[in-house]
Amino acid sequence: MDYTNKNFPILKNTRLLDAALGRNVDKVPVWVMRQAGRYLPEFQEVRAKHDFFNVCRTPELACEVTLQPLRRYDHLDASIIFSDILVIPQALGMIVEMHPGKGPVFPKPLVHPSEIDQLQEDGAVSRLTYVGQAITLTRHKIEGKVPLIGFTGAPFTLMGYMIEGGGSQTMSKTKEWLEKYPKDIHRLLSLLTRVIIDYLVMQVESGAQLLQVFESSADHLTREQFSEISAPYLKDIKSGVEKKLKEKQLEQVPMTVFAKGGGHSLDIQAKMGYETIGLDWTVDPVEARKIVGENITLQGNLDPQDLYKTPDEIRNLTVDMVKKFGKHRYIANLGHGITPQTPLESMTAFTEAVHEAL
Repeated sequence: MDYTNKNFPILKNTRLLDAALGRNVDKVPVWVMRQAGRYLPEFQEVRAKHDFFNVCRTPELACEVTLQPLRRYDHLDASIIFSDILVIPQALGMIVEMHPGKGPVFPKPLVHPSEIDQLQEDGAVSRLTYVGQAITLTRHKIEGKVPLIGFTGAPFTLMGYMIEGGGSQTMSKTKEWLEKYPKDIHRLLSLLTRVIIDYLVMQVESGAQLLQVFESSADHLTREQFSEISAPYLKDIKSGVEKKLKEKQLEQVPMTVFAKGGGHSLDIQAKMGYETIGLDWTVDPVEARKIVGENITLQGNLDPQDLYKTPDEIRNLTVDMVKKFGKHRYIANLGHGITPQTPLESMTAFTEAVHEAL
C-alpha cells in the first residue's frame, strides 16, 4: 500500500460532518463509541489470532476491524479508526500490556515526578506512524461510504493511566500527585498536550475527517479541578491543532470533546472552541442545550446498558432521546462505549431508530 497516496474517494455520506458544522441534515447521523470492538464476533476472530496492540500496530488489521461494523450495520454514518488512547504512553517509552479480563496494565507506572524526565517526547509521534498508515489505508478501503474519525485520549486521562498503572475506580495515586506535586502535574500535562497536538495533526494529514478527544476520567474531577487541570489543556489542543493545520495549509476538521462525567462543566466546555460536545447518559439533553447554546453540536447519549433491553424498548428509548435533542446540531451516539456482551440486534435497533425518529 502506498501510504503517501492521499487521493481519496469522494465522500458520499456527509451527515456527520454536516451536523458537526451546523449544516442541515436529511437524517440525524449516528455512530457508536467502540463500534469496532469486542461485541462483534468477527472482531473476536481477529483477536483470537493477534495481540490487541499488534492489531493497533498493523495497519491492515486495524483497517479490517474498523470496517467490520460498516459491513454489518447499514445505518452507521461514520467509522472511527481502531486504535487505543494508550498508544501515546507507549510512544513515550512506557510499556503497556493488555491483560485478558483486566484491561491495560503498565508494569512500571510513574511513581515519582522525577520520572517525567525519562519520557521520550522527541520523536514520539514518529513512533505512531502506524496509526496514520491505518487511517490512510482505511480511507481508501472505505471508498467514501462514510467519514473516518481519528481520536486521542486527553492529557488528564492519559496521565491517570500512567500514574495508576492501569484503569482505576478511585484514581487515588493520581489524586495524591494533584496534592503533592501540583507543578509537576502541569509539566506532565503540558508534555502530553504537545504530543497530542502533533499526533492529531498527523491523523488529519493521513486522512482523518473528524477528531475526537476522550477525557474519559472527568468523573474523577470536581468542577473546580476540571477548570484547572483539564479544560486549559483541552482548549490548547483545539487551538494548537487548528494553528498547525493552518501552517501546513491543510483543511480544518471539526473536533469533538467527550468528557465522561463532566456534566458539571458543560459551560466551561462550551468555551473551549470544539464544534461538538459529547454527553454521557447522566446529562439531560434539554438542559445541555440550554447551557451550551445553539451554536455547538451535541453528541450522545443513550446509556450503553439500555442496549440489553428488547429491540422494541431500545427503539422507544432512542426515538425519545432523538426528539429531545432535535435534528439540528446533533449526532446520535451512546453515552459511553458499547459494552462487550451487547446483543448484535441491539445495534440494529438503535441505529435504525435514530434514522427513523425524525
